[in-house]
Amino acid sequence: MISTQRTLRSFAIALTLSVAPMVAHAQAPDDAAVLANYADIALAVYEDSLATAKALDAAIDALIASPSEATLAAARDAWKAARIPYQQTEAFRFGNPVVDEWEGRVNAWPLDEGLIDYVDASYGSESDSNGLYVANVIANPKIMIDGAELDATDITPALLQDNLQEAAGVESNVATGYHAIEFLLWGQDLNGTGPGAGARPFTDYSTAEHADRRASYLKAASSLLVSDLEEMVANWTADGAARAALPELGISAILTGMGSLSFGEVAGERMKLGLLLHDPEEEHDCFSDNTHVSHLMDAVGVRNVYLGAYTRTDGSVVEGPSLSEVIAAKDTALDAEIKALLDDTVAKMNVMAERAEGGEAYDQQIGEGNAEGNAAVQAAIDGLIAQTRGIERAVALLELEDAVTIEDSDSLSNPDAVFQ
Repeated sequence: MISTQRTLRSFAIALTLSVAPMVAHAQAPDDAAVLANYADIALAVYEDSLATAKALDAAIDALIASPSEATLAAARDAWKAARIPYQQTEAFRFGNPVVDEWEGRVNAWPLDEGLIDYVDASYGSESDSNGLYVANVIANPKIMIDGAELDATDITPALLQDNLQEAAGVESNVATGYHAIEFLLWGQDLNGTGPGAGARPFTDYSTAEHADRRASYLKAASSLLVSDLEEMVANWTADGAARAALPELGISAILTGMGSLSFGEVAGERMKLGLLLHDPEEEHDCFSDNTHVSHLMDAVGVRNVYLGAYTRTDGSVVEGPSLSEVIAAKDTALDAEIKALLDDTVAKMNVMAERAEGGEAYDQQIGEGNAEGNAAVQAAIDGLIAQTRGIERAVALLELEDAVTIEDSDSLSNPDAVFQ
C-alpha cells in the first residue's frame, strides 16, 4: 500500500507537469484581461491554500483529542499537503503590496524555536541578538519582553499575533504561521546534514510536561493560519483590496513577483545562502525535510502566472489571457525562450526533488562534501537565475524598467559578504 506521505510527495512532483504552455495568439490580450485572469488565479490558489489549512486544522484537532503515532502522522501529512498550494501563491508577493505586507504572518522564517517550546542543549541558552531566544512560552506562562511582563497564561491566536510575533522587534521571533506549526508537529531536526527530520513524539501532546499548553499553542497557531488565509482570499474577491489595486500596478506586478521570487528570494536567500554555508539550518522547511517540495512549488508558481494557468488541488484548471501572450505578440522568440527557461527550472527542481524522494533530503544535498547533491541544488539555482534574465528581457521589451524592481541577494551578487 502506498503511504499517505508518499502520495502527497508524488502529487507535488506530478503537479509540475500538469499545465501545458498555452498557445500564443497573434493579437495580444489587453492588460485588463491579463490582470483579471491573474487575479482569478490568485483567488483560486489562495482558496486552495485555505481549504488545505482547514484540513490541517481538523487533523490538529484530532491529534489534540487523541494523541497517537497515527494522529501525529496524519497532521504531518496534512501540513505537507497544505504547502503544495500555498507555495504557489508566493509568485503573488513582491509585486502586490497587500500580499507582501501580510505574508510574514503565515510564512516567515527562519525562526528561533526556543521562543515557542523546549529545545535541545545544542541550541544554546542565549543569543546576543534575541533576548527571547529560549523564552519557551509553552513552559512559562509569564515572560519578560522589553522589561515588561507578558501574561501568557491563556495561549490564544491574539497572544501569538499581537504579542509574540516578532516580539521585541526581532524578526526571528516567529510565533505564527506554517513554520511555527511545523516545529510543533516535528520538533527540531537535530540530524545536521545526516538523514532524518524532526522526531517530536506524540506524547508531547499527552503525557509530556506542558502537554496542555503545547496543544493550546498548536491549536491557536492553526486557527490563526485559517483566519489569515480567509483574509487573503477576501483580498482577491471581486471587491478585494489586492484585486482593486491591480489596475494601478499593471503588468509590472506580475513581472516584479516573478523576478523577485526567482532571484533574490528563492535562488538567493533560500538556496544559495545555504549552499555557500553548507548549513542545514538554512532550509525553508527545516523541521520536516519538506524543502524540496516548497522550492519546486515556488518554481511552478512562477510558471503559472506567466502562462496564465493554475491547476487546482481538485484537478480543475483556471486559465485565461496571459503575460505569455502579451510577450508573444511582440516577440515570439522571447516568449518561447522564457517558457523554455521556466520549464528548465521546473525540471531541475524536479531532479532535486527526486533525489529527496530517493532518500537524500535537501539539507543533505547542500551538505559539505556532497558534490553531486551540491551540483543538483546549484543547477536549480542556475535555472532560476537564467529565467530571471529572461524576465528582465520581457521587462525591457514592454518598457517597464522604471516600474519593475527585482529583489537582489548578497548570496548571488556579493557572496563574500555572506562570510563577513
